[in-house]
Amino acid sequence: MNAKFTLSAVVLAATFAGSAFAESPTIASEQFTGARSRVEVQAELQAFKQSGVNPWSTQYSQVKNFNSTRTRDQVVAEYLASRQEVSAFNGEDSGSVYLAHARGIGHAPSTLAGSNSNGL
Repeated sequence: MNAKFTLSAVVLAATFAGSAFAESPTIASEQFTGARSRVEVQAELQAFKQSGVNPWSTQYSQVKNFNSTRTRDQVVAEYLASRQEVSAFNGEDSGSVYLAHARGIGHAPSTLAGSNSNGL
């Protein structure tokens, strides 16, 4: 039993044993030339730090300084007026039937396959 186990282990090890062909790292021969100088980049970093706003922070609020031009009643009225459209777009077909009917069925397309931009 030990001989069979040892033989199968040796065969298995020989199967997976092989040479690893590691490649050398790619060395880029192109020199990078930045569009801005080091002073400009450092000035931008300093302005970012002084602003006190970090959009990658977990406490960052996108709507902190947002001021709406419409009242809540106006927004609610607009939503209620478009309730059917909202329901259609949230439906099972994601509004494709609504859009097909809104576009009008039976209208000929203005561009045919194979026609060029000059209409020839």
